[in-house]
Formats: sequence, structure tokens, C-alpha cells
Amino acid sequence: MDNDKELEKIRKRKMQELLRQQTSEEGEVEERERYEEEKRNLMKQLLTPEARERLARIRLARPEFADQIEDQLIALAQSGRLTRMIDDATFKKILEQFQSRKRDITIKRE
Repeated sequence: MDNDKELEKIRKRKMQELLRQQTSEEGEVEERERYEEEKRNLMKQLLTPEARERLARIRLARPEFADQIEDQLIALAQSGRLTRMIDDATFKKILEQFQSRKRDITIKRE
């Protein structure tokens, strides 16, 4: 009898724990979606349609790189260094600057 009560208490506690965990995970997902939506809206304000298209293609091939570019563009906009929309030609130049930062590593086999 005591064991049944103990088991029931443990089950209830475990269920409450699982519900709290699920609720916090849902909150994190919502927060992430809200952040992504804000990011998309900012990109619409900062980039011309052609530049956004280029960014979307980059995202397909290299998602982490696209995130870095977006973060950098947002930082530039927040600091007031971007005063107009970035067209595709300007965006290409920005991409070249980003890629020149990346070090090329070569391995020679003998």
C-alpha cells in the first residue's frame, strides 16, 4: 500500500517535470522563431530583392556563413553605418571582403 502511494507520488512528480520541460522548450522555439522573423524583416529593409535572393542561395549552400553575414549586416545597421539599401553589386563586394578574411588551408602530400 505504501509502495503504491510512493509510486503514484513519483509518477506525478515526473509528469510535472515533463510538462515544465515541454513548456520551456516550446517557449524557446517560439523565441527562436520570433528572432528569425525579425531577422527576415531587417533583411527586407537592408537588402534589395536581388541581394536577398543571393543571400538565400548562400544559405542553401552554407547556412552558417549566411548567418554570419546577416549578423554583420544587422550590426552595421544598428551602428548607423548603413544609410541605404544594399544592392546586389554592393552585396557581392561585402561577400568578397568576408571571404578574404577566411584563411585558405592547403595540405601538401609528398
